[in-house]
Amino acid sequence: MSTWLVTGGAGFIGSNFVLYMLRTYDDVRIVNLDALTYAGNLENLLSVQDNPRYTFVHADIRDAQAVADTLAAHDPDYVINFAAESHVDRSIANPGVFADTNVMGTVNLLNCCRAAWDDGTGGFGAHRYLQVGTDEVYGTLAIPEALNADGSPADPEHTDYFREDTPLSPHSPYSASKTSADLFVKAYHDTYGFPAVITRCSNNYGPYQFPEKLIPLMINNAIHHKPLPVYGDGLNVRDWLYVDDHCKAIDMVARDGRLGEVYNVGGHNERANIYIVKTIIQQVREVTGDEQVSEDLITYVQDRAGHDRRYGMAPDKIRAELGWYPQTPYEEGIVKTIRWYLDNPTWVEHVTSGAYQDYYERMYADK
Repeated sequence: MSTWLVTGGAGFIGSNFVLYMLRTYDDVRIVNLDALTYAGNLENLLSVQDNPRYTFVHADIRDAQAVADTLAAHDPDYVINFAAESHVDRSIANPGVFADTNVMGTVNLLNCCRAAWDDGTGGFGAHRYLQVGTDEVYGTLAIPEALNADGSPADPEHTDYFREDTPLSPHSPYSASKTSADLFVKAYHDTYGFPAVITRCSNNYGPYQFPEKLIPLMINNAIHHKPLPVYGDGLNVRDWLYVDDHCKAIDMVARDGRLGEVYNVGGHNERANIYIVKTIIQQVREVTGDEQVSEDLITYVQDRAGHDRRYGMAPDKIRAELGWYPQTPYEEGIVKTIRWYLDNPTWVEHVTSGAYQDYYERMYADK
């Protein structure tokens, strides 16, 4: 029985990872350490809260004593660090919070793991640490001249993609904080031999995503006939990855990835934002039969500062070394995601009340 400490396990990707691991393996224990900030929601994990192989610890990765106590109490074989402030708009409004949590929180977690795992001979035994990163650390890519109707490259074999050796060029406070965290992880491996690997994923979507991100925001607004705010001209392109595919990749890299290496995790599902919005409108209308859900709801708003034009990942390395590949095409994943949000109105109601509504108004009311 192996023990996995998952930090930020009440957030979107973290909670999906906890659920994935517990349903996939019978010989895995999960310890979920989460500070329960605005996007951390224990309702995501109601189905496993009584599972004897699951433990929740309410703590912040910046709290050295709490982290050290958790490591001592549970002696995890693996640490998977999801804990991070993750929304670009929030980072533009308050960059210091992102530096504090994403950078200093990661450094604190590394220090605590290093102290707990040090075997006294300069080694760390069989322990492994995985830092969950983002494609945004690479900056932006040019839009190819030839595009398909959905915004994907018409000639992918002759198109630029982010690769593990692509120079780091973050453009937002969020991506700068994640870049710094990645570099600290790499430095701890290079300096101390710390047993770490890094994954960098493209845009995730699926169940339990907080409705400030594009896909759940559009689904929720469409259901309630609210405006669908689209930044700029809507032609920014992202590579969309269904969250379960990402969870599988993290599991594989944590177990078998080469220490000190970076692995890009991408969906090969590049789509323009406006295409995403229009497909959500179409699918919500088809599933609900509500003719008021139409493209008339689309509202173009002032573009985000420093808005990267295109992200596109090349997950060749993880496929060649570990055999991972994305199994969920966007057209399948978006229908599954819409149906989940429609089937879980209580969850949506709970997370879209109070502070979220205040934030939503600050972000879009004057644009």
